[in-house]
Amino acid sequence: MARGNCIIVTAVTDYIPAEGIVAAGETHYPGMVVQKKLSSGLTGGRETFEIYNADQDGGRPKGGAFYIVVEDSRQGRTVSDPYTAGERAFYAVLRAGMEFNGLVLNLTGTADDHAVGEVLIVDDTTGKFIATTGSPETEVAVLKETITDPTADTLAWMEWTGF
Repeated sequence: MARGNCIIVTAVTDYIPAEGIVAAGETHYPGMVVQKKLSSGLTGGRETFEIYNADQDGGRPKGGAFYIVVEDSRQGRTVSDPYTAGERAFYAVLRAGMEFNGLVLNLTGTADDHAVGEVLIVDDTTGKFIATTGSPETEVAVLKETITDPTADTLAWMEWTGF
């Protein structure tokens, strides 16, 4: 369902790259959203990143910006290869209008179809994208493809809208 074989789809690499250490007990999947873990300080000269953990779905991240987990193709990693706790991982802060493949959360036991143009927010504590619900502080992405009856979390083509 995703577009291409990288997280960042836009040909222009006009994003802000970042690298850091995956927080203890976590796994970061390419296409999900993480934030800086401000309370942890530096590990090996790098900041620690944790799975998106705002006060609510669609809330502003506590660690400043929204960071999208990207694959590390220089070390042979693909969009299917997660980073595990303590590993050095790579992230991107996207600019408005950039196209990317984001990880859409599969809502088990529901018919969670998604249509082109659906506005998305980030699910608190999973860092995965879901359809807008309630009154979120941020609606950060728009779906650019249809997703029908996913049976697992799915990488999908999106456009970053920013805050």
